[in-house]
Formats: sequence, C-alpha cells, structure tokens
Amino acid sequence: MIPTLPGVTTVAQTIALSLAPVFLLAGIGQLLNVLAGRLSRVVDRTRALEVLHPRSSGPEHDRHVWELRLLDRRISIINHALFLAVSSAIMTCIVIACLFIATLAKLHLATIVALSFILAMILLVAALVSFMIEVRVSLRAIHVRQELLR
Repeated sequence: MIPTLPGVTTVAQTIALSLAPVFLLAGIGQLLNVLAGRLSRVVDRTRALEVLHPRSSGPEHDRHVWELRLLDRRISIINHALFLAVSSAIMTCIVIACLFIATLAKLHLATIVALSFILAMILLVAALVSFMIEVRVSLRAIHVRQELLR
C-alpha cells in the first residue's frame, strides 16, 4: 500500500492553523527585543559606574555601591525574563512543528499540541511578570530631587 501525501488544501489548512502561533512568535520576538535593549542599557550603566566607583568616596561611594547592587539585580531579572521568553518561543515552535507533523503523518497529536501551547503561555506569562518586576526595580534608581519639584 502506497502512503498518500496530504493535499494542498490540507497543508493550506495547517498553515492557517499555525498563523496564531506565528503571530505569537512575532510578539515574543518584540518582547525579546525590548528585554535585550534594557539589558544593554543596564550593562552600559554598570560599566560607567564601575569606572567611577574606585574614584568615589563618602556618600557618593555609598550611592555607587547601592546602584551597582541594584543594577546587578536588574541584570539577573532581565536574564531570567530572557530565558523564559526564549523558552516560550521554543515551545511555540514545537506547537507549529507538531501541527505540521500531525497533518503530514496523519498522527493524533492534539494533546501534545495543547500541552505545548499551554506551557508556552505559562512561560510567556512568567517572562512578562519578570519584565514587570524588572521595571519596578529600575524605578528605585530614579529619584527626583524635591527642590526640582517646587
């Protein structure tokens, strides 16, 4: 018995099914872009403070140490968010691949597709929560002097 190949209509339907996860990938890509940009700015600020740190003393030195600790925490949080977002993207790719494998091989992978998509969403939510935490931590470093507000 010769195996039959899926028709163009079946492949077209599978492509249509995979459009939502592809748009999700585009959104995750944008999140990765934002996170990478924030990481870059934090690293640049850290490098600048590392140069100033040995030359400072007194309250200025204490402020540099405090800010360096804050920047180190931000780097860790952003790195965590990046890991979660990339993991979500990988799971989304697995969803798309499983859709095509199921169609081409005529397999019943609905449970695997559903679980992979749920895991991708959980990872994305965790990445967004990490991003939100990092933004909150970053706001601690911004203090407007009271005399400027009068």
